[in-house]
Amino acid sequence: MKAYISRRDFLKVSGAAATVLALAGCGSSNGNAASGPVIKVGVFEPASGDNGAGGKQEVLGIEYANSVAPTVDVNGQTYNIQLVEVDNQSSTDKAVSAAQELVSKGVSVVLGTYGSGCAIAAAPTFQAASIPAIGCSCTNPAVTQDNPYYFRVCFLDPFQGSVMANFAKDQFSAKSAYVLTMLGEDYGSGLGTYFTNAFKELGGTVTSEQFPDGNSDFSAYIQNAMKANADVIFAPSSTTYAAQIITQAASAGYDKPILAGDTWESSVILDAQNGTSEQVYCSTFFDENDDSGEASAFVKGFKEWLNADKQNLTNNGGNDIVAAVSALGYDAYMSAVEAIKIAKSTEGSAIKDAIFQVNYDGVTGNITFDQTTGDANKTMAYIKQAKDGAFAFVKTQSVEG
Repeated sequence: MKAYISRRDFLKVSGAAATVLALAGCGSSNGNAASGPVIKVGVFEPASGDNGAGGKQEVLGIEYANSVAPTVDVNGQTYNIQLVEVDNQSSTDKAVSAAQELVSKGVSVVLGTYGSGCAIAAAPTFQAASIPAIGCSCTNPAVTQDNPYYFRVCFLDPFQGSVMANFAKDQFSAKSAYVLTMLGEDYGSGLGTYFTNAFKELGGTVTSEQFPDGNSDFSAYIQNAMKANADVIFAPSSTTYAAQIITQAASAGYDKPILAGDTWESSVILDAQNGTSEQVYCSTFFDENDDSGEASAFVKGFKEWLNADKQNLTNNGGNDIVAAVSALGYDAYMSAVEAIKIAKSTEGSAIKDAIFQVNYDGVTGNITFDQTTGDANKTMAYIKQAKDGAFAFVKTQSVEG
């Protein structure tokens, strides 16, 4: 375990740290009554917009973790952990106001968000308020770059892009790829670039295009992929666009593999692929069939919790499939709890410093944080295939290949 030091020297913004101690008897924002002192944990996630489906699954992991560990001891006193949830609407414009709302409500630490663009947009707000944020599945490197208050428990897009490029070459002997991303979207554009660079380094050729926000007709793009004789399509995007790409590719008779990143591990993708012959693969962070102790116990408990509440099942896509982002949401929450214990404080800046000391055996693997970037020290991804209404495990891929 590394020696823990603060990420960068910086001046604290005076007067920015908000109070977190609520009066006894206050009701929590997630509907659970709390008695005694309260520490507030912000949940900065999309419940609507292009990333709403994934955001809801990430929140489910956080809420389940809160049901498992609803309190934390600070200096001998037990605090109820109150989740304060806001909807950033999958919009970089709305993300800032959502972040400001969490600051105004006095949270001590923030979890989220699904969608790197919103995390990047909100990061300065949390930093100015001296409130640490722990990203669950936001994989773009810019999320934590030059921000000592943003952390994450997932791997990053440069690694993920390389993983999928190597997978395309090794699994399908792909020599040419068609990369399709949304114009101006941080997550997809970044991951598309990392895949492109890695695929070219492996000797492959790439044809790239971008579609505008709001597009619903992908037939021309699919035809362009077919005309380019692409061995694979790599199309990292939100689930809304992904579903359209898959169904329209099926209609066009595209019979080559379609690859993407972690956002495609969603029931929306399963529904789009089901009933077609499309070969759809994605990289992700977790496999619910992992039989290790922590993962197995999490899957069992999470499924029971989901099935006990119809709304939870609805938010999960209408089934009890355990999404990787739910596991990451759980791990982000538990990492925050560990940091609060280490800090022995409810103050944001103290918790920020303590996050570097976290060494937690999570359901997605052991979690420690890089002392320079604040990123999780992770080097393995899972590859899954969407087929017949379920995700089938294909292989694990490490940095070494």
